[in-house]
Amino acid sequence: MNDKIKQLILKEEDEMIAFRRDLHQHPELQWQEFRTTNQVAAELDKVGIPYRRTEPTGLIADLVGGKPGKTIALRGDMDALPVQELNESLAYKSTEDGKMHACGHDSHTSMLLTAAKALKEIQAELSGTVRFIFQPSEENAEGAKEMVAQGAMEGVDHVFGIHIWSQTPSGKVSCVVGSSFASADIIQIDFKGQGGHGAMPHDTIDAAVIASSFVMNLQAIVARETDPLDPVVVTIGKMEVGTRFNVIAENAHLEGTVRCFNNTTRAKVAKSIEHYAQQTAAIYGGTAEMIYTEGTQPVINDEKSALLVQQTIVESFGENALYFEKPTTGGEDFSYFMDEAPGSFALVGCGNPDKDTEWAHHHGRFNIDESVMKNGAELYARFAYNYLNQQEF
Repeated sequence: MNDKIKQLILKEEDEMIAFRRDLHQHPELQWQEFRTTNQVAAELDKVGIPYRRTEPTGLIADLVGGKPGKTIALRGDMDALPVQELNESLAYKSTEDGKMHACGHDSHTSMLLTAAKALKEIQAELSGTVRFIFQPSEENAEGAKEMVAQGAMEGVDHVFGIHIWSQTPSGKVSCVVGSSFASADIIQIDFKGQGGHGAMPHDTIDAAVIASSFVMNLQAIVARETDPLDPVVVTIGKMEVGTRFNVIAENAHLEGTVRCFNNTTRAKVAKSIEHYAQQTAAIYGGTAEMIYTEGTQPVINDEKSALLVQQTIVESFGENALYFEKPTTGGEDFSYFMDEAPGSFALVGCGNPDKDTEWAHHHGRFNIDESVMKNGAELYARFAYNYLNQQEF
């Protein structure tokens, strides 16, 4: 059966790549994936896989096997990014100014669709149901949560996802036990002082000084308040302060992010940031208000699931393909599906210097080695088959 799945994927490889290139040329941002949704729906119609649309975009399709059993969900995200494509010579370059698939979601959609077609061919041999979740709006960490709210995980026993990964060499596939992606939260802090003339600082409370002092002191939270063996990243990525060269700022607005793998640490860091902001402001006579927005949860791979993925990788592609990528402090809203059922998340390597596909995700030069897409599609399909047709879970 495994060899049959491989051959079914290979038969669809050219069409899968063509489908991905079409999506790449027509990128759609979060909650705007109407064309992408329609393209996927049309392909599902061709092979007779029933589905329902979610609002406002996205699809959920169920393939009921010929034998009774559990339900496994496979997820592929669909949205692009507000990034200008810099691959000027690419034949399938984005046609949308300021938008591109700079994270590989076009390949995720294509690989999942190809896996669905392959599994349809062996539907009678499946012991249970495979649910295909074509998810919108991953990049702003809203899509998975909304799909769950619209019933994507109802009746699901297990969930599996894939991300194409340019930091991992082409031909390698990783699925580690435990931590894979970090939580990704957003912080917004507003400092208020008292503005005035730049020539009369003694009559003011300078919000620029408060904000600067806060940013310089903030990393002490990581260096002195968290366990050095428990990774944490705190970043201030945006600071707006001041209105004119000779006016002392009354207000400062900061935005940043917090990443970690432990929810207890996450709560502690959030509390510390607010404390630092308020106390720093108080030193100078100002005030501070913070809004802390929890984004994605950490992605923590279930041990049994990850080990079955590793076994599937070896069976599918050989021992040399198995890779153990270190955890990343990037965020993934796949975590919301894992709140509902155990599962795992794999990385399919696409970094190839000969094809110029080692650029970082979210970069305008990002692209993938399309020869590895067959690996992702096969891993989706084989893992689903292996999960449904074994007795260990």
